[in-house]
Amino acid sequence: MARKPSFKRQEYWRYKKLGDSCRRPRGKLSKRRRYQARKPAMARVGYRCPKATRGLHPSGYNDVLVYNMKELEALDPACDAARISASIGKRKKALMLEKASELGIKVLNKISQLDGTFAFDFTYFPWGCEYYLEHGKMMDEDGIEKLSHFDAIYLGAVGYPTVPDHLSLRELLLKIRTSFDQYVNLRPIKLLKGAPCPLKDKGPEDIDFVVIRENSEGEYAGIGEWHNKGQKDEFVYQIGKFTKVGVERVIRYAFEFARKEGRHKVTSVTKGNALNYSMVFWDQIFHEVAKEYPDIESNQLMVDAASMLMVLHPERFDVVVTSNLFGDILTDLGAAIGGGLGLAAGDNLNPERKYPSMFESVHGSAPDIAGEGIANPIAQIWAAGGLLRHIGYQNWYDRLIDSFETLLCEKKVLTPDLGGKNKTSEVGDELCSILERSL
Repeated sequence: MARKPSFKRQEYWRYKKLGDSCRRPRGKLSKRRRYQARKPAMARVGYRCPKATRGLHPSGYNDVLVYNMKELEALDPACDAARISASIGKRKKALMLEKASELGIKVLNKISQLDGTFAFDFTYFPWGCEYYLEHGKMMDEDGIEKLSHFDAIYLGAVGYPTVPDHLSLRELLLKIRTSFDQYVNLRPIKLLKGAPCPLKDKGPEDIDFVVIRENSEGEYAGIGEWHNKGQKDEFVYQIGKFTKVGVERVIRYAFEFARKEGRHKVTSVTKGNALNYSMVFWDQIFHEVAKEYPDIESNQLMVDAASMLMVLHPERFDVVVTSNLFGDILTDLGAAIGGGLGLAAGDNLNPERKYPSMFESVHGSAPDIAGEGIANPIAQIWAAGGLLRHIGYQNWYDRLIDSFETLLCEKKVLTPDLGGKNKTSEVGDELCSILERSL
């Protein structure tokens, strides 16, 4: 017989089922549990909910499910989301981040200071998951119009336990990517010198490739329907949209990128044996485009075989081009063999520069350690490097990668995920110091 839930657990499930504010459980609460919203609009709190399902407060108040933003900011101002716009000379750059990611801005400022030929001017905008909890939307209604006046977007970690992932993804990230035709997602899979690697007998010379992911259509097109909800014959369907223009341009970009970067092989990853329309269509276009690049070796792999080879023989890859879904999965696998998500960044590019491009870390908001000041900032700073490369400062991008490797090899200042005991801010300060010494 199942154990009867406690009073506090019953209170939690009453909250979840009825959407009502919970009463305070009987008994004395610890100091950590005393936070309580006073029920203004959007302020409801459930106490002592089951550990596996409860939300996580940025300051560690793990019983908060939905909160009042003003009270939450009073507890921890660092939970506030931020938006930044910057101008470099006469050209404006738009940047977006959460405050935990401000070290990327600090490094950008340091680099501009060391270079002396450009400067950043930052303006903040309050968009993100916290903004959603207060306003019921991830960004302003005219947010895309506001962003359209800038050249680049620098995005901090997005996600929060009390905001469904499909909302934060589709109403912010995917909205920006599709609105600005950022059809290339470029993810470097590079094992830095000094970084940990879970693969036996593999080093930096073995793990150094780039994944080019189609980023504007495919499996993430959001086309489908949900029928007969709650009935026995309930069913859904989800449709992937693959256009000839969309597939051809991302494949061509992969070959052009390989040629420009001095890489020698492009591998297309699909699943044509099972997805007999979309992936066969992709395969056909890949072979057509590959004929135009006789100087670049081309080959094709099924996604399951590619996953296996990335673990067993990552040195076989140079440039990988694949669909939205497969690219999303494979790049996280690539991050794992390249030292972890704390070292993973990505560029969302509109190669024609008709619209702004976006640069982000890909690790999420790490709510389990939020407020502790121990998050690894390298991924976010690497994303800042991608922005620098996009605006024409490849030399500073290369120096930034060198500074990461110096930091990791010296092992003097590292966050706990890399075996160190330092705070996030200390790592950022050390990177700035390394950059300065490199001159």
